[in-house]
Amino acid sequence: MSDWTIWMVAGLVLLMLEIHTPGAFMMWLGLAACGTGLVVLASGIGFELQVVTVGVLAAISLAIGLRFRHRRPARLNTQQAGLAGRSATALMFHGREGRVRVGDSDWAARVPPDVPEPASGSRLRVEGVDGTVLIVRPEG
Repeated sequence: MSDWTIWMVAGLVLLMLEIHTPGAFMMWLGLAACGTGLVVLASGIGFELQVVTVGVLAAISLAIGLRFRHRRPARLNTQQAGLAGRSATALMFHGREGRVRVGDSDWAARVPPDVPEPASGSRLRVEGVDGTVLIVRPEG
């Protein structure tokens, strides 16, 4: 069996292991092994360079995998998780505290200290959530 075939088989075995025991780690090593098989097929390099190639490709693929993993922000499955950035309509405010409508729900809301009291019916933007109180600011 030739060297490139061994690398391709090893890569496919690692990819199959990833399917049966998911963890998104073996996949990157399997891709590195398959890539090494393709490099060996194209260039016919010796064993020492094959080991270096699989190491470099594994480092690159793991770095890419970690970058994808950390790209997604972790959000809890709560009603408040998707509210930041949404538009709201002021229902009534007394000073900094009041109520707003976001979609079809009414929420307790508060404006930051540097923002004047919003008028009823004014358009606001949700900046964040503090417990069950939305932090809002006028759009614009």
